[in-house]
Amino acid sequence: MTTDYLADVKKYDAGADEAAVQKIVRHLGIALRNRDSSLVSASDPSELARVKEKWCEKKLSVGGDAADKAIEATAKAMAGDRSKSRVTFYYLVAKELGKLDSL
Repeated sequence: MTTDYLADVKKYDAGADEAAVQKIVRHLGIALRNRDSSLVSASDPSELARVKEKWCEKKLSVGGDAADKAIEATAKAMAGDRSKSRVTFYYLVAKELGKLDSL
């Protein structure tokens, strides 16, 4: 299962850290079983606010403008992907914030 997520992350980061991807998959756990909760809707402001609160602030300890900019940069990077994997989105946000090592 992790290999599917890793392959998706590698579309955006060829040198993706497999251990970091595994940690995100473990962190998300049951949310990945439901198709709707396994995806991020970058056009939904409440969804992006949830990513900021639950992922950036609680897990990565980064808030404010830095979190907003990382989420915005990730949404732009994944703009061509209609089904944005939550694992990939979270990975790219963490990478943008320089927090992959702290996962």
